[in-house]
Amino acid sequence: MSDTPSSRSVRNLADLPTLYAQLTETPDFQRALGDPIPLSIIEPGDAPGEHHMPEPLAVQAECGALVATIFDLFAETRLAPLAAEVAWGIVNSFHFTAQKLERREDALADELADLARRPDLSEVYNNELEEKQLLCQSVAEHRAAMEVCRDYAAEMYRVQSGWPWSPARGSRASRASTATQTAVKDYLRLREMEERERYLPRGPLVVASGHAEWHDWQPIWDRLDAIRERITTMTVVTTAQRKGFDAIVAAWCASRNVHLIAFGLIGGGRRAPFLRNRKLAELKPVEAVLGEGSGIQANLYQTLRQAGVPIHAFRKADQTPAAKVGRPGGARLLRAA
Repeated sequence: MSDTPSSRSVRNLADLPTLYAQLTETPDFQRALGDPIPLSIIEPGDAPGEHHMPEPLAVQAECGALVATIFDLFAETRLAPLAAEVAWGIVNSFHFTAQKLERREDALADELADLARRPDLSEVYNNELEEKQLLCQSVAEHRAAMEVCRDYAAEMYRVQSGWPWSPARGSRASRASTATQTAVKDYLRLREMEERERYLPRGPLVVASGHAEWHDWQPIWDRLDAIRERITTMTVVTTAQRKGFDAIVAAWCASRNVHLIAFGLIGGGRRAPFLRNRKLAELKPVEAVLGEGSGIQANLYQTLRQAGVPIHAFRKADQTPAAKVGRPGGARLLRAA
């Protein structure tokens, strides 16, 4: 991983001024906060007004400080093991708010489209149309601001905890710099709809899946980076677990702006996981990154191998101790005979 300012470790609050100086005028914050629309609406029903955005660099600094302060406060005390959990919640609060704003934005866009489909020459109609459009634009600005705060706080969480942040539920789809998690049913339906081809994930598919208790993230990130150097337009498919190996992969996709498909179980019953494994093979992935796991994971390995998919296999025994995460581990690239 390159030694960018955002990937350097921050050990305590004394390190933060240096980090912030190196990140002055970060493009994502400048894009989200630096050039707001002249008029905006804070809440539905409010009159349009000249409401200012906070300074981009100040927002960036405070987002980082929110997370770093927790680690600094709990350091070398009996509460130290809880720091990552509390800091995770801070990042997730930005994520939750961004999701709520995105749903509101989508609803307003639908209302705006409905108004546009039934034109009216009256002044009342024109005023309603203009106000609805301004409200939708205002919500979009708020959503973009929350997304960039979330993404920076998530990076600060990673450098402080040594563990990449990943949402517990829902999608993470920042317009600026993160991945998109797409429900598999939507993805499969879109594959069959030529008129909506522009919404399809682009590039070859790479399957990535492993045990829910996986902790050694660096070797997985290194291997995915190596694959991406060869397959620059790759789309990653996981088995939609919210922790462990799949969460590590999701965090990598978010940090690299790689499209992610969270392929959950289809239906119920004992056969559901094996049906999901077969469907993954039917997507014709070009490679797979798999971690050792349960019998279901072993079935996925065999299913993909029988389909002729090259597999990068990680064993649980290759993991470094949790206290020494970061040293690259081993993996084998297996090709079907």
